[in-house]
Amino acid sequence: ELSEFYPKDSDGAIPIAYLWSRTITCEGPGCGAELPLMRSLWLAKKSCNSVALKIIPDLENKRVDFEIIHDATSKDVKDGTVKRGSASCPCCGYTTPVASVRKQLRSRKGGANDVRLFCVVTTRSGQQGRFYRLPVERDLEAVRKATEELERRKNAYKGILSLVPDEPLPPQGALGFRVQLYGMEQWGNLFTPRQLLALTTLVSFVRNRNYNTTTIDDGLDIAVQTCLGLVINKVTERLTSLSRYDTSAKMSGIIGLYSGQRLPRVWDFGEGNPLLDRSSGWEQCLNWHLNVLIENSKINLSMGNTASNSVINHPLPDDSTYCFFTDPPYYDSVPYADLSDFFIVWLRRTIGNVYKDLLNSSLSPKDEECIVDEVKGKDKNYFEVTMAKAMGEGRRILNPNGIGIIVFAHKSTSGWEAQLQAIIDAGWIITASWPIDTEMGTRLRARDSAALASSVHLICRPREENFTGDWRDTLQELPVRIHEWMPHLASEGVVGADAIFACLGPALEVFSRYNRVEKASGEVVTLREYLEHVWAAVSKEALNMIFKDADASGFEEDSRLTAMWLWTLSTGNGKVESVESNEEEEESEEEEAEGSKKKPAGGFVLEYDTARKIAQGLGAHMEKLSSVVEIKGSKARLFPVSERAKFLFGKNDSLAPKQKKKKDKQMDLFKELLADTEEINRDTGDISRPEAGNTVMDRLHQAMLLFGAGRSEALKRFLVEDAVGQDLRFWKLAQAMSALYPSNTDEKRWIDGVMTRKKGLGF
Repeated sequence: ELSEFYPKDSDGAIPIAYLWSRTITCEGPGCGAELPLMRSLWLAKKSCNSVALKIIPDLENKRVDFEIIHDATSKDVKDGTVKRGSASCPCCGYTTPVASVRKQLRSRKGGANDVRLFCVVTTRSGQQGRFYRLPVERDLEAVRKATEELERRKNAYKGILSLVPDEPLPPQGALGFRVQLYGMEQWGNLFTPRQLLALTTLVSFVRNRNYNTTTIDDGLDIAVQTCLGLVINKVTERLTSLSRYDTSAKMSGIIGLYSGQRLPRVWDFGEGNPLLDRSSGWEQCLNWHLNVLIENSKINLSMGNTASNSVINHPLPDDSTYCFFTDPPYYDSVPYADLSDFFIVWLRRTIGNVYKDLLNSSLSPKDEECIVDEVKGKDKNYFEVTMAKAMGEGRRILNPNGIGIIVFAHKSTSGWEAQLQAIIDAGWIITASWPIDTEMGTRLRARDSAALASSVHLICRPREENFTGDWRDTLQELPVRIHEWMPHLASEGVVGADAIFACLGPALEVFSRYNRVEKASGEVVTLREYLEHVWAAVSKEALNMIFKDADASGFEEDSRLTAMWLWTLSTGNGKVESVESNEEEEESEEEEAEGSKKKPAGGFVLEYDTARKIAQGLGAHMEKLSSVVEIKGSKARLFPVSERAKFLFGKNDSLAPKQKKKKDKQMDLFKELLADTEEINRDTGDISRPEAGNTVMDRLHQAMLLFGAGRSEALKRFLVEDAVGQDLRFWKLAQAMSALYPSNTDEKRWIDGVMTRKKGLGF
C-alpha cells in the first residue's frame, strides 16, 4: 500500500533516507529567491566517505541548485545558510533576520508542507556504505502523490478522532518547547504529508484488525495490538520533520525527535524510509521491541500489583512497605507531561479502543505535575512544596526498618538543593549516594557540558528521633567524611561531576541525622549554607587529588580554578565536552533572541552557580579572572588556551581574549600571536620570546602556545634563559593539566609537546 510512495531507483538502489530543508523567500531588495534553511552542508563526515554539498545560485530562476562533493575537506565546504535563526541568501547575499524567518514559517504552520528535498541517501546491493545523490523527478512525483493521497483519505475519513492529530501543543514559551514560534501549534504540524500518510496507514492496520477484546481467552490479541501500537510510537518518534540526520561517523542516521528531552526547531531534517529495516523504519523498530520482550521473557518474574495514584495522597497505610523507590521530576529539566502528549495522541488512535479508561482524555493530565515551569504558573516554591509533600508521603508509608532510594540526575545546584531540602524536611536521613550508569552516551543531554554520565541514587533511612545538631561539630566532621569518600570514588573510576554529586550522600548524613542544626547563637543553619561548605570541602579534596603530593595551595587562583573546572567536566574516561564540539547541536536546539551575538568558538562551560561555588571553595574570585573565565547569564565559560593568546602576548592586559579560529586557520592565529610578540619586544631587539606571565598557569599557557606555533628556539629560551622551567610548580601543573585536558584538543597536544622537551632541556 505504501511502496509507490517510496520507489526504488532505476538501477535497483534503495533510498533509505531523504534529506529536506525548510524554505523561506529571501527578503533582499529585488531578490525573492527560494532560500533553503540549512544548518550545514555536510552529508557525511567519515574518513572513508567524506561527502558534502555545494550551493549553486540560480539568479534567473530565483533559487539555488546543489552539487555533491565527494572526498570533501573543510576547505571545500562552506557554511550553511542559517545561523542564529537568521538566513543568508546565496543569490544576493542578503540576510533575512530571525523575526522575518519566524513570520514566514509561522504563516505556513512550520513549513513542513513545502520543504525542499536536497539529497537522497541510498544503499546498493552487494556494496558497502551509503551513497548520496541529488533528487530526481521520480522522488518529487512520489511526494506529490503521497500529498494527494493523504488529502483524499482525510476527506473520506469518518472516525471519532481526526485522522491527523489536531490536538494542541503546550502554550508558547512552555518548558522545553520552541516550535510554536514557527507556527507549529498542533501535533500534526510536526510531520510532512508523506510522513503522515505512512503513519496513518500503519495506525489503520493496527486499529482495524479483528481483535477480540471482550474475553479473557483472547488476551493475546490485546497484547499483540498493544505491542504494535508501541512499535508505531517508536516509528513516529523518528518519522517527523524535527528528526535530524546525523552526518557523524558514530551515528550517520536518523536521530529521533526526543533524543534531547525537548522539542527543538530543526531547519533541515532527515526522513527515513519506514518500509525498511534501517533508518528507523518499521522493521527496525519492531525488532527493537521484540528484543526487549525476548530479554524480559528470560526473567523469572513474580506476580505483583500496580496502581496509579497521586504521590501526595498515597492510599497505602502508615509503615506498610519496606522499600520506597522513586525517580522524581528533575526540577526545571524535563517537561514530562507535555512531551508525553506526542505519544498519547498516536496511542489513542492505535490502542485507544482497548484502553478506554487510560486514554480517555485527549492529552496527559498536567494540573498536579511537580515541575518548575513559569508559563504554567509553577515556580520554584510550587516545586519545593509539592516535592516536600511527596517525600513526606514516602516517609509515612515506609516501615522504620525500610529503605528509601531517590534517583536524581539534574546537573544544576538549584535543582539539587530543592530536592535535598524536600527529602530532609520530610524526615529522611540521607546515608549514601551512588552514581549508577543509566544514561545512553549518544543522547544529546550526554553531550552537554558537565552533564552527569550517571544517575545519582540517594540512599535514605527514616529519621525516627529528632535531635538538634551542633554547627561546630558538623563542620569538623564534614571534611573527614569527604576525605574518606573521594579516594574511594576515584578508585572506582567515579570523577568529575559524578564524584561531586556522589559525595552528597556522606556529606548530608552528617547534616540530615538531625532535624535541625544550630549555631552557638541559636541560629538555625539552612541547607543552602551547609551545602556551600560541602562544595568547598569537595573542591579542596579534589584539588589535592589532582595535584597528588603537591600542596594545592602553592598554586595561584587561576591554576586551582582551571584544574578543578576541567576535573568537574571530566567523565572518568579522559573525555571533557567543550562548547566547540556542541555548537552545532545546541544551535539546532536553543532559540536565540534576535540580534544575539555569535556564540563563543570554544572553551568549557559550567552552570554559573556551580562554577561560583567551586571557585568560592578554592578561594578563587572569578570576577578577578576575566582573562580566564567569561560569565554570561547563567553560564560560565573557561577560555581555551588559544583564546588567551592576545592577553598572554599583547601589550595591554585588559584586552579581551580573541575568539578561537577554525582549525584550518589555526596558523593565522599564531601569525598574529607572533606579531604581538614582536611588537612587545621591539625595544630589546629580541622577538624570540614573550615576557613571562604573572602566574604559573599564564607561563604554562605561553609555553603551550609557543610549542603550537612551532617556535622551538623561543620555547627553549623561555624555559631555560628566563628560568620559567626552573619552577617545579610549572612542571607539576603541566603534568596535572595533561591528565585533565581532553585527548582530542589542541591543549592536550601542546602541553604534551612542552613536557617532552623537559628532559632534553636539563630539567
